[in-house]
Amino acid sequence: MVEIDDMRASDWPAVRGVHAEGIATGQATFEETPASWEDWDRCHLRECRLVARRGGRVAGWAALAPVSSRHAYRGVAEVSVYVAAAERGSGVGRALGGALVEVSERAGIWTLEGWVFPENRASLALCEALGCRVVGVRERLGCMNGCWRDVVLVERRSRAT
Repeated sequence: MVEIDDMRASDWPAVRGVHAEGIATGQATFEETPASWEDWDRCHLRECRLVARRGGRVAGWAALAPVSSRHAYRGVAEVSVYVAAAERGSGVGRALGGALVEVSERAGIWTLEGWVFPENRASLALCEALGCRVVGVRERLGCMNGCWRDVVLVERRSRAT
């Protein structure tokens, strides 16, 4: 059974490891290396950071980052959900995503957005299961390992906030 809990600073080494596994797939992010704790901590909303634990180990994590410092966008956040390689396909992503929606609504977030490589079918399926819709495709948005990559923009609008 997976347990969802608030992320603690002491979870960072495991969270960073899961992030590194996602980066290694080449399908999760344009990031090339995981951030330092200080950079990651500064960029993510404190009230919207979760970990999934199975058997006391971090099986995945989810967090929100504000999309802008402008007041008008205070309720719009970018979603990150990462699942440990050994846990992919086990429901950890869906559990984290559902819990993240709940905490985001309690925090007054009205729009969750995600940027997903079109080849990342598992992430797109998770987004759909969480009630996201495809807003559009940003073609050739970034170059990764000499290859231009498209990104699918998805969003979920809160029905509660």
